[in-house]
Amino acid sequence: MIVTMRELLTRCLLCLVTLVALTSPARAQGFAALVSPPRFELVAKPGQRLREVIEITNADVRSTTFRVKTADWSFDKNAGVIFEEALQPGSCRPWVAVERREITVSAGGKYRFRFEVAPPANAPAGECRFAITIDGDGTAVQAQGGPPIPVSGRIGVIVYVMLGNAEPQISVTETVVASVNGEMLPVLKVKNSGNAHGRLAGFLSGTDAAGKKLEFTPSSLPILPGETRAIALTVNQEDDKSVKIAYPIIVEGYLEWGDKRTRFEQRFSP
Repeated sequence: MIVTMRELLTRCLLCLVTLVALTSPARAQGFAALVSPPRFELVAKPGQRLREVIEITNADVRSTTFRVKTADWSFDKNAGVIFEEALQPGSCRPWVAVERREITVSAGGKYRFRFEVAPPANAPAGECRFAITIDGDGTAVQAQGGPPIPVSGRIGVIVYVMLGNAEPQISVTETVVASVNGEMLPVLKVKNSGNAHGRLAGFLSGTDAAGKKLEFTPSSLPILPGETRAIALTVNQEDDKSVKIAYPIIVEGYLEWGDKRTRFEQRFSP
């Protein structure tokens, strides 16, 4: 089948997708918006009301209308975020209130958007997780000779609220060498048997078979309760050049999450 240039351009426009920003500062394609902070990690007691503010900046040259909603979310197998607008089983979104569903921000302007989380007094210990999604108004993009196609963007601000004595319980269940973005890296299979999410940190080092002294940092991807996630150990370096590790290598040091710290030592070999 022969595809004309016009058809190809139209298809490319239709393939533009939502960008979900989880790093600071958050920005979405399709509309020039920035939000701060990109994530909230809060602690509350049952019956306590939390009030927080998201600062939304319109970096466009025109006034823009944004639609704001709450959503449940989960990870796909590649650690991408999937939003669910329908209320999911066990969702804590009924505890959440946003100040309004639609706002208009002038060109170059800022808006301090307020939201509240009010867990009931009988809420069990655990973690309330939800997202606040900010959608653009659908700017029209037009391929030459084709019809205008609305292209919208979305930013998802992730909110975690730990209730009661909720905490992660992290353990390393397996260690392997695996391909991560084209590099063979040490990878930890990490299980969270607690009732709140956790993130690994720490200081790890080793000398590989070629005599190179290397320092490693665990990926900071969140590990949700009940989840086992592959966490890569990336090489710390001053430049952007990739470092090829000569295996085998013994990596040792300390792994940390929250206020916990544990000694780690492991030999890695493909």
